[in-house]
Amino acid sequence: MQYAWLIWSLLLLVVWAIVYFSLNGPDQKKEMLIVSFWTSLLGLTEPLFVSEYWNPPSLFNLAQNTGFDLESLIFSFGIGGLAVVLYDKIFSRQYQTMILAERHNSRHHFHFFILLSAPLIFLILFLSTNLNPIYSAIITLWAGGLATWYCRPDLKVKMLVSAVIFLIFYFIYFLTLIFMFPGYVEAVWNLKVISGILVLGIPLEELLFALSFGFFWSSVYEHLTWRKIKAI
Repeated sequence: MQYAWLIWSLLLLVVWAIVYFSLNGPDQKKEMLIVSFWTSLLGLTEPLFVSEYWNPPSLFNLAQNTGFDLESLIFSFGIGGLAVVLYDKIFSRQYQTMILAERHNSRHHFHFFILLSAPLIFLILFLSTNLNPIYSAIITLWAGGLATWYCRPDLKVKMLVSAVIFLIFYFIYFLTLIFMFPGYVEAVWNLKVISGILVLGIPLEELLFALSFGFFWSSVYEHLTWRKIKAI
């Protein structure tokens, strides 16, 4: 099981590559690359989760010795790009830039605050509560998603559908870990300090994370770049 985390992360990278090269236009590929790159930086938060939430054996034992690991960067890179393009890939959505009049709508008066709301909420929860970091992350993603919904209600359908799509994708993806490495979840996840509920062997918290991540992350690029879905 020493290399399970690495193998599983690389498998996600293979899926990422398949989706990336199947995209039709350069705009979608650019979006996937940009979001994946910035999402990979979330892997640097791994010390917040190691031992508190889980403790995976990692390459060169980095997670155990430092809290950081290379696998988290790969994993975060993969889920970031996939969460943001799966909806567009399935439903063939196209985008256009919002005009200035639309940007000046009263909902956008708090645009930059809403963009910063997610990391601020996580920081507040982490510093002021005893919640396990995974619950702080889930709450943060839902709160950030709802804040985005207020600012960009035109993206609500994409956000809701993307949440379900990413949950289904992540559920299937997680089953590959259980199939390849039986007993890995029980050995690595700190089930005693979370709900301990397993859905076909998958920790409930992982599924809640996937649902909330798909909900929020699917709107990140459009929100940052003032893009909207073209009317059909």
